[in-house]
Amino acid sequence: MNTKELKYFQKLGSRIKQLREEKGIDQKSFAFDCEIGRTQLYMIEKGRTNPRLLTLIKITDGLEISIDELLKIN
Repeated sequence: MNTKELKYFQKLGSRIKQLREEKGIDQKSFAFDCEIGRTQLYMIEKGRTNPRLLTLIKITDGLEISIDELLKIN
């Protein structure tokens, strides 16, 4: 991953974490509800991995937002 990609994934992860916390859902419960691993969610929220589209769809379904809303990152 280059520096630009790393920064993007960190921003994406921070946004997912922020939206999840705004809903008052802990990481373990959210991962379970989204049918993804808690460690995988942790890695995504920390910006340490490139999530697949299907994973992002599961996350946006859990957050009750659209993909395009999630990807609106400054």
